[in-house]
Order: sequence, then C-alpha cells, then structure tokens
Amino acid sequence: MGDNTVMTPSHGMIQRTLVLVLLLSMIGTAAELLLLGHTEDLWQWEPLGVFALGLVTLMWHVRAGTILSHRVCLTAMALMVLSGVVGTLLHYRGNVEFELEMVPGLAGWALFREAMTGATPVLAPGAMIPLGLVGLLYTLISRERTTTETSL
Repeated sequence: MGDNTVMTPSHGMIQRTLVLVLLLSMIGTAAELLLLGHTEDLWQWEPLGVFALGLVTLMWHVRAGTILSHRVCLTAMALMVLSGVVGTLLHYRGNVEFELEMVPGLAGWALFREAMTGATPVLAPGAMIPLGLVGLLYTLISRERTTTETSL
C-alpha cells in the first residue's frame, strides 16, 4: 500500500516563513501608506513608525536572538496590534464626524453604516492587528530557541 507518512515542517522552517510573511507584509503596507500620502499629521505617521520599529526589532531579533531582542520585538509586535486598534477607531471617528457635518441629524444604524462605508477606510488599519499577531507568534516561538541557547 501507499506511504501514509505526513511531512511536517521543521521548527526553523515555520520561523523563517513567519519572518518572511511579516517582512513582506510590513514593507508592502508601509509602501502603500506612503504612496497614498498617509503623512498629513502625526497620527498618519504613527503606523509608519510602528512598521519601522517592527522591521528593525524583527531583524535584530532574527540576527541576535537574545533575551533583550526578544523582549523588544515582543513589545514592538504588541504595539503593532495596538496601532491597528487605535487606527480603526480613529478612522471610524473621523468618518462619523464627517457624516455628522454632512447630515447633522444622522444617528443609530444609519450613522454607523455611513461611517463604515465613508471616505476613510475604517477597517484598513485593522490589517496591522493580524500582522502584529503573526509577529507575536514568531517572537513566542523564537523564545524557545533563545531560552534553549542561553541555558546551554
């Protein structure tokens, strides 16, 4: 009969794949923000700063693998998740304010619907949340390597 062996990826292969996904996604999203001119004020620069911090700390942790690089990378990835939540709220709030200027009496479901489909994409900043979560996953997986290497 046939061979029923299931190939499972190695720990290192999973780590390399997570890093590659993170790098490509952070660079691509940051490039898109720059191309869209997402640079009008400090709040619009914030996700670019978080991506820059994430890229630097991720590469540092990949190269060094120290406990310090682990902690800093973990913090940067948690900030990316937080940035996605804050950005989503800011986009929504901006759309609500705009819709209320256009139609002052708008409320309830109608206001929510208009704000969600407004000019500023409300859910776009939420893309940072899964990126941060993938970063947290990578960092936690790499913790095993860092702990193992330092205890030898």
